[in-house]
Amino acid sequence: MSLPQSHPSGAPARSRLSARWLARLALACALGALAALGAATGRGGLLILVVGVAGVVLTAMGTWWALSHHGVVRVAGALLMAGVPVAVLVIYAREDLWPPALAAVALWGAAVVCAGLALRSVRQPDRMQAVACSPPRNPVLIMNPKSGGGKVGRFGLVEKAEALGARVVLLDTSVRVDVAAIARQAVAEGADLLGVAGGDGTQARVAEVAAEYDLPFLVVSAGTRNHFARDLGLDREDPAGCLDALADGEELRIDLGVVGGRAFVNTASFGVYAEVVQRPEYRDAQAETALDALPDLLLGYAGHRLDVVTDETRLEAQQALLVSNNPYATPEPMAAGGRRPRLDLGVLGVVGIRVNNAAQAAAVALRGARSAGLRSLTSHRVSIGSDTESIPVAVDGEALIMPAPVVCSIRPGVLRVRVPRLRPGSPASLPPVQWREIFALAFNRAGRARAS
Repeated sequence: MSLPQSHPSGAPARSRLSARWLARLALACALGALAALGAATGRGGLLILVVGVAGVVLTAMGTWWALSHHGVVRVAGALLMAGVPVAVLVIYAREDLWPPALAAVALWGAAVVCAGLALRSVRQPDRMQAVACSPPRNPVLIMNPKSGGGKVGRFGLVEKAEALGARVVLLDTSVRVDVAAIARQAVAEGADLLGVAGGDGTQARVAEVAAEYDLPFLVVSAGTRNHFARDLGLDREDPAGCLDALADGEELRIDLGVVGGRAFVNTASFGVYAEVVQRPEYRDAQAETALDALPDLLLGYAGHRLDVVTDETRLEAQQALLVSNNPYATPEPMAAGGRRPRLDLGVLGVVGIRVNNAAQAAAVALRGARSAGLRSLTSHRVSIGSDTESIPVAVDGEALIMPAPVVCSIRPGVLRVRVPRLRPGSPASLPPVQWREIFALAFNRAGRARAS
């Protein structure tokens, strides 16, 4: 299933003209990169290309061996990871290939950026539409004082929220607390807005209650990574600024993901990552626990088989699966900072990974989503089956166990999110580059661009 995109022929004339010149500049830079390789003396250009590609392949293979094995093989893989990039640099230096190599890399990078800008300028802005709203009369904010290393106290969030007329509920982190129950109690007492200053897992639990009662929900970026706040266009560095929505705010209508009957705002992860975070020792020694567990999980000795069914596709024996509340901007979700440009498209993002050896790992490193080991798609419903009765799941970073099969779905437009009227916004991500479309755009061949 593919998401609809606008086409160059529908863009305003000024945008089309700008896009055309950007596309031509992209092609010129790409040709310049090839010329830089060709200008190298003797077979220097070919050597630059061969050594560079070999370096990427060997580094990817070394990374696979370091992650998927113990003992001598892991040491050998780590040596490849560290040594191959150094060897590439040494070869370039000894053969005096630095100038053409740097020129080729710089020009190719410029070509990719210009191509992305060209495609973005002829497509409709991927931004969520906000509507004006009145300030709440009885807002209730739930705050975790330990979240994000103590951001609630460090940024004076309690004092500012109360000054803006909100009632603040501080969580007692010494005991296990049901934040959903606290939110429901606040609604029973007359709250007309619910908000959270805490991590994304806490955000999801209270957001589910807000959606149930059709109340506006306020996100305060007081967690550690604040992925949800980032994709809403909020300032992750200034959680106090999120509270401005209480006095001067507007609303976004967004979707909620659902996994096994539980809401999530970011992602539900299955497979390798979910298995690792289940381990009791993970919280205190994350890196060491992951390195110890990965060989068995990646090579299938201890990990559970994941068979995935989407609206249109079946993915078998996946090692890792990421289901997101709306798709990421690029086929590889870790690229571009893992950003979702919109949260109101009404579809789940699905990324599956199956890599069984070093060669497949190298293919993923070189070809990304075009490789057989990495699948990226969208779906309204995802069913995850396994060879066991239950499946480990990491929901917005929280480790859970759910009975198999686990079903993921999406609830379009059920959550009203209150955001400050003045906020940074999410920077538009560059779309994946399609060179056939760039060529057609550069020479105004709209018909061919449409066909591609």
